[in-house]
Order: sequence, then C-alpha cells, then structure tokens
Amino acid sequence: MWLLQEHATPLTREAIEAAPPIIALIDGSAGQGELHETLGCLEAEGIAALLVDGDHLSAAEEIARQIDWSRDPWLMPIAAGDRVAPGTAAAYRKAMSGTEAQLIYADDDLLDKARRRVTPHFKPDWNSELFRHFDYLSGACILRIARQDIAALAWTKDWGRELVLRAVGKGAPLHIRKVLHHRRKRPRPEAATLASVQARDLPPVTVIVPTRNRLDLLETCLRGLAATDYPDIEVIVVDNDSDDPATLEFLSQLDPGRHRVLRHAGVFNYSAINNRAVAGARGQLLCLLNNDIEVIEPGWLATMAAQAVRDDVGAVGAQLLYPDGRIQHAGVVIGMGGAAGHAHRFLHPKDEGYFQRHALPQFTSAVTAACLVVKRDRFLAVGGLDERHFAVAFNDVDLCMRLNRQGWQSLYEPRAALIHHESVSRGLDRDPVGAARFAGELAALQKRWDTQEAIDPFHHPELSRASERFVIRL
Repeated sequence: MWLLQEHATPLTREAIEAAPPIIALIDGSAGQGELHETLGCLEAEGIAALLVDGDHLSAAEEIARQIDWSRDPWLMPIAAGDRVAPGTAAAYRKAMSGTEAQLIYADDDLLDKARRRVTPHFKPDWNSELFRHFDYLSGACILRIARQDIAALAWTKDWGRELVLRAVGKGAPLHIRKVLHHRRKRPRPEAATLASVQARDLPPVTVIVPTRNRLDLLETCLRGLAATDYPDIEVIVVDNDSDDPATLEFLSQLDPGRHRVLRHAGVFNYSAINNRAVAGARGQLLCLLNNDIEVIEPGWLATMAAQAVRDDVGAVGAQLLYPDGRIQHAGVVIGMGGAAGHAHRFLHPKDEGYFQRHALPQFTSAVTAACLVVKRDRFLAVGGLDERHFAVAFNDVDLCMRLNRQGWQSLYEPRAALIHHESVSRGLDRDPVGAARFAGELAALQKRWDTQEAIDPFHHPELSRASERFVIRL
C-alpha cells in the first residue's frame, strides 16, 4: 500500500549533466547479472561508475587516477546487485545545493529473492549516538572525500564503510527523507554492550523522589536505591501531603544520614515539587525518580550518569519496563498524537522491533522524568521545570526541548533498565478538574513546540504519528 503512494523525483537532462558529478564505486565481487543490473540503473540516472576489485580496494591508486577531482565529485559506494530509484540523481543534487555536509544519505529498502521491494527503513536524521551501534549510512549515501583518502585505503577491508567514517568525521551528514536505494542486504544493528563504568569517578548525585502515601511503592523504590552501586547518593523524599499513618511513621524513621524529607503541601504540582528539591540539592547530578520505580540491577545510575556528564548531553532517560516485562518507555517522540509519545511502547526488550531501535543508545527529542538524570547546572541554566504551564503532564518534554535548544541533547540509554509501575501512585486524570488541567497542558505544549505539525528529527514523516510503535504511515 505504501509503494502505491510513492512518487519518484522526475529526472531532467539538466540533472544528468549538472556539476558536480556523482561517481559510483561498485564492489564488483558479485556475479555479472547483479553487476549488470546495478550498472543499468546508474546509467539511467546519469551516474558514472567505476568497478572496484572486490572489498579490499587493491587498485586504490588506479581508481583515484580515473576520477576528475577538479570537478569536486561526490562518490557513491554501492554493492553490485543494489539499485537506485528513478530520480536518485536529481534528489541528491538538490540536496547538494548549498550544503556544507560531506555526506548525504537516504532511506532504503531491501530486494527479496524475486527482486521485490520489502522492509523499508525510514531513517532518523543524523544521530551520532545511534550510529555508534548501527551503521545506517553505508551503502545508501554519497560522500565527498579527498584523493588521498582513496589512496590511503589501499588493501583496506570494507573500504565502503571506511570512506563513510572518514566523511562523518568531517561534519554532520545530511538526510534525504526518501527511499533512494534498493539493496540486497544492509548492515545490522550491533548489540549495545555495557562499557565498564567506574562509579567512583562520577560526581555526586541527588535523587529526588516525590511521594504521597503508597508506602508499598516508596519502600520498594528506596530499597532499590540502597542497593544501587553508586558511591555518593543523596536522596530527597518530597512528601506531598501524605496522611496515611504508616507512611508518616516510615518517613519519620528514615536514616537522616542518607535521606532528607521535605514537606510540600498543596495540590500536586510535579514541577514545583522537583524544583523545590533541586534548590536544596548538593549533587552535581540530579536524578528525578518516581516513587513507583523499581530498581532491578545495581549499575543503572552509574550507566546513566556516565552519559549525563558528556559535553553534548542534556537529559538521560532509562529503559522503563511494565511489571510484565514489556517496554513502557524507550525515549519520547515529539508529534505522536499531536503531542508526544513514548517510543516502542509494549514491545518486549528481546523483540526485533523497528531495526532494534528500542535496544540501542541514541539521541532522542525527549525522555521521561519518571527516571531522568541531568547535570544540576544545566537544569538550572534552562530554568528548571515549568511550574506554571506544566504542573503534571509534559513538564519533562518541555525541559528536554529547552535543554536540546542549548545544545544539550536528550539521550535514551537502554542499558539502564528499571520497572515502572506507571501512574499507580497518582492514578489517571479522568475527573473533570484533572481533564481540564491536562487539556491546558496539552495546549501549552502544542503552542510552545508546535507538536501538531513538527516532525521529530529522530522519527520520520513516513512513520505513523498515531502509533507509539514505529510503523509505516498509510
């Protein structure tokens, strides 16, 4: 159904003859039939082709001599048997105009044994963190490199990826949100292994836990914090008008050497509660943590903290699971439902999902404050949580967007996994007052961040805004 809606970019003689030229470098290790198919579609696009002897670039200097470098060419590393879509040259040349990017990449799909198009990959815009674990550029891009870069790759295995890595090192790639490449195979995501994190080298963390009654949840949460492997944790429990005698007794007996209890009276305002606690926090890092979070492994906080101290990172969010093991949060996508939604909700962590995106560390537009780590000075630099416009809903999305705007990008870290008993403590806002408040917060989000129209750079216009799964829009 999606293919029936697809429209090709028309090819013109000007597009074929335009400068700079596009030159395909074809890995010729496949059979003659596959090579002939690739050459045919390139010729139809006016894309010149040079045949590379296998995957070791043994004739690197000879290849470099055949290229007219004075015309500032773009190179297209491509495998024999792959095809380019009608209009590929025109689409790439349009993207070239005025860009300083050294690499331009496009979406792609696969060709099955019958040469039918299947499994489209509608890619995110440039996401350097995701690229560390998933090469979604190689084989579906054009790039600019110097002659010496080609010559230096003589006898280099997987020369196509090496060219991509050299181009990526020179600046952020540009994304064409259109399927231009039809491929026999593509690189697969690599499982994100957990790097060794030395918690003793990380700064002090203040963990802020808002609560009201529900001693069963709070005990579980604090027990998990006590078992967390992190050397310097300050825990601030903010009590919002608990009136349950057992809860009040528990709070009065907390060890003051490890816990501080703040009393915050009045109507529930998540933003105000956390801002008040931040004002008295001593940690260089803040961890906003719901009282309905259950810790399931001791290294979660160190894993998140190691990301939060990076120069380019703002808020770090964990992978949150429902009690039945399915995903509740794997990053937040702006624009879902005209507002924002949790990506990959209800997937099982072991599922394939959408190119395993739920299982890979990556930059996102936002993360949930149910478990969020951020540097305290960055939190304060953007004014903290917005108490006026986002008392309960979307305060985390708004915070993340303001951090992003300052160059501190939100990051989803799936190697920190916890259980979230979502909204068990507060319940859902189905009463008239709660519904009216939510409507006001939704309107504020849409006005401030244009979430009804905005396209999340880490999502895609061809993916549905009506689903928290990454599924094709129809």
